[in-house]
Amino acid sequence: MKNKTALTNVFRPIPALAGAGQPGVFRWPLLLAAGSGDSDSGGKRTIRVGRRRRSGPEGSEDRQRAETPQRRRESPPQRPGGDGGARPPIFSGGQISGGKGRPPSMMMIGALVVLFLCVLLVMFFLGSGDSGNGDTYPPPEDSGSTGYVQPETSGLEPLEPVVQEQPTLPPEPFTPPPVSSNGQTWLVMLYQDADDKVLEQDIYLDLNEAERVGSSDRVHIVAQVDRYRAGYQGDGDWTSTKRFYITQDSDLQRVSSQLVADLGEVNMADGQALVDFVTWAVENFPADRHVLIMSDHGMGWPGGWTDPAPGGRGDPSIPLSGALGDVLYLSELDDALAQIRAQTGLEQFELIGMDACLMGHLEVFSALAPHARYAVASQEVEPALGWAYTGFLEMLKANPDMTGTTLSQLIVDSYIQDDQRIVDDQARAEFLSKGSPMGGLFSLLGGGGGGMSAEQLARQMEQNVTLTAVDLAAIPELVDSVNDLAFILQQAQQPVVAQARTYAQSFTSIFGSNVPPSYIDLGNFVQLLARESNNGQVTQAANQVLTSLNKAVIAEKHGPKKAGATGISIYFPNSQLYRSPVTGPESYTVIARRFADASLWDDFLAYHYTGRPFERAAGELAVPQRGTTISGPGAGRIETSPLSLSDRVAAPGRPILLSTDISGQNLGYVYLFVGFYDQASNSILVADTDYLESDTTREVDGVYYPDWGEGGEFTMEFEWEPLVFAVSNGMDSVAALFAPQSYGASFEEAI
Repeated sequence: MKNKTALTNVFRPIPALAGAGQPGVFRWPLLLAAGSGDSDSGGKRTIRVGRRRRSGPEGSEDRQRAETPQRRRESPPQRPGGDGGARPPIFSGGQISGGKGRPPSMMMIGALVVLFLCVLLVMFFLGSGDSGNGDTYPPPEDSGSTGYVQPETSGLEPLEPVVQEQPTLPPEPFTPPPVSSNGQTWLVMLYQDADDKVLEQDIYLDLNEAERVGSSDRVHIVAQVDRYRAGYQGDGDWTSTKRFYITQDSDLQRVSSQLVADLGEVNMADGQALVDFVTWAVENFPADRHVLIMSDHGMGWPGGWTDPAPGGRGDPSIPLSGALGDVLYLSELDDALAQIRAQTGLEQFELIGMDACLMGHLEVFSALAPHARYAVASQEVEPALGWAYTGFLEMLKANPDMTGTTLSQLIVDSYIQDDQRIVDDQARAEFLSKGSPMGGLFSLLGGGGGGMSAEQLARQMEQNVTLTAVDLAAIPELVDSVNDLAFILQQAQQPVVAQARTYAQSFTSIFGSNVPPSYIDLGNFVQLLARESNNGQVTQAANQVLTSLNKAVIAEKHGPKKAGATGISIYFPNSQLYRSPVTGPESYTVIARRFADASLWDDFLAYHYTGRPFERAAGELAVPQRGTTISGPGAGRIETSPLSLSDRVAAPGRPILLSTDISGQNLGYVYLFVGFYDQASNSILVADTDYLESDTTREVDGVYYPDWGEGGEFTMEFEWEPLVFAVSNGMDSVAALFAPQSYGASFEEAI
């Protein structure tokens, strides 16, 4: 249950600040000095705003007393720094607990309440703090920072030395099954890099899901799986790399398939390991159609598939490789697939699947296009479940005469809904109770693992998912249409392009939470361009991209929290990422090599951030010379006056009016931020955050954003009442911090 609770009851007002004879009333500290507040001066527009997320219809808020918050601090606050993706401790999220904490007197020393109207600009998203003067590329060596942004990835932390396991022979020699002559045959190859403490059990269960179907005389399924040391301890807890011929077995906890080889420890992040596995499989299991499905962490255009044991080294000549270490980079995957085709004589794979996060990029599909007819990948992070192997393999086994188009569509259609850990009662109960980090939450929602239905769990798991099947033969046409758009965008106003990039549906960033997401939906982006540019040529080029994209995408699904996802992403970094050698063109054009060679996207990014013009014919790779000035087109000087207050006392039922004058350009979102300043620890306990909504909301394909009207100067007014959200179990209420995620069509739909 979510309700509203009085802020004064949360923070227990300090007697020195409380109004005489008015218990529970907060006086405003002098920190909030009054501004002019003259809404009529200069003929400026006045916009009265409200908070975007509300508890219900006006006047219906359930106002209750919540428990006093307590700050749990194990050690003194650290100065900002440390992990690149972490929020500086001074803006601590402040865990608000319902337990009996420190007495109110502990919160009295230097207590202040601070309320900010945070104007979050397109400048912030695309200018990365640029004032419009620009910065050099790359950052000067004496600037105190290399400009590198450490990616947030899993499985890359140092490990203890691993004892190398030696290859062993299977108990019995393996004899490949005879080839059927009764119709079309398939070879499905599972390259499962489970040498990861997070994904080991999940990928191993995917192998067990494939076993529930098993091979037939027309569908042969083989797997190479590498397990993790000191991770999942089930089924013998072996840690080497093994090859299996998959046979039917219904036990989801134990692999009973025929062991073909124990290879010892293999570096699955090495392209040669992929070449060896696929070459072995193709030579030993002749088939008409070949499917390769690769499982592990994905990172988008950089690639994925890490392996800490035995580990390896990245190419030090590529800045990103030097930062990440050994990864199966996209260019390396491209080379490995070419080598496989050359060694085996395979014309093309029928399908290449990426059962990994964030691989639904145009850059990735461009790398796969020469090697396969179809591809399946996700734009967003995938849940632990992975793909529903039993579902689509069962249908393939029942109808091996199907086409690659049909199989691709089946993979997308079966995703989440047909997963064994959802449809199997015992597997679902285990997943909810201990197999999932979210199990405790889902158990509460469903009254325990056994009480949550498959439909309920599927709905929960599908909220943020995406999955796309692509006809790779259509990718060159899509790239060509993007080239036309990129060339025409030189005629567009770049702040408008920056705005479209900011509002477009985006996906999880691997480059840290301190920079905006750089993986954006291509279709949603060009729709925003078409609407906002007021340029007929841009609109025509954008519509052609949509037409080509629709030809390429043959199946697509996305959850309700990913409205606007059209199936294919593209990399559009902000200026901070662009100027870094690690995340900018020095790495991007080398790792996403095939796309960069064929496209003008790297040329457009160079124009967008440096003003470097380019011709329509694809030429050399666009990598700015050292010393080039990088400027964020979305940057704009925004000024806000000091807050003007109608009163210095606020209480439940006694709101005050706040106003500020805003002038400038490229206004994006405006946020409300309410925090409790703890002077003793020099930190702010965040109590409330939200969007402030404009009079007009705009929408493109389910993605909503505010429209602040024409002109760059207006007065914003906001009536603030000291209330924050709380959660309740029906008896006790505790204050709860909610962070705005999606603007939504209205306050009812804001997330």
